[in-house]
Amino acid sequence: MKFVVLFGPPAVGKMSVGYELSRLTGLRLFHNHMTIDLVLPFFDFGHPSFQRLVGEFRRRVFEEVAASDLPGLIFTFVWALDLKADRKFIDDSCAIFQERKAEVFFVELEAELEERLRRNESPFRLSQKLPKRDVHRSRELLLEHQETHRLNSSGDFFYQENYLKIENTSLSALEAAERIVEAFKFERVTAE
Repeated sequence: MKFVVLFGPPAVGKMSVGYELSRLTGLRLFHNHMTIDLVLPFFDFGHPSFQRLVGEFRRRVFEEVAASDLPGLIFTFVWALDLKADRKFIDDSCAIFQERKAEVFFVELEAELEERLRRNESPFRLSQKLPKRDVHRSRELLLEHQETHRLNSSGDFFYQENYLKIENTSLSALEAAERIVEAFKFERVTAE
């Protein structure tokens, strides 16, 4: 069992890389908007009920996957490295898998802001993440988060074991996924 935490700033390519990594390895992809988009019709982003439901859904998925015979899970997350609550969430999530003797891997993606702004409007992103279809608002939030949070490490990531940082400004999602497979020697389920 493998638990891959794929993190980085908004529109860096986490979901696209996760999709390709899932295709190459058979690990299941759980991108963060799967729970966000489920709860948004009921509660606004940030509302206490929104936070509770999203957290509970994620935790339950982690628990069920960790207890299953699946090969593992790829989880994408915009990790504000400056927020203790985000680190606690990731630590608690990893613990669910570690208690079942799963291996945990951290993959950090980084890309230039101009490229992220372009990717913010990509058809795949807009098809998978309903709130991003308000492109103007999505762009505003991307720029706001860029200014208010530390979304990439600077050689000082918390965990160095099973950790990989990829600058993917000019890489395709498949190229980035290939680097992950090679770096961690993940078993492939497809030949691509």
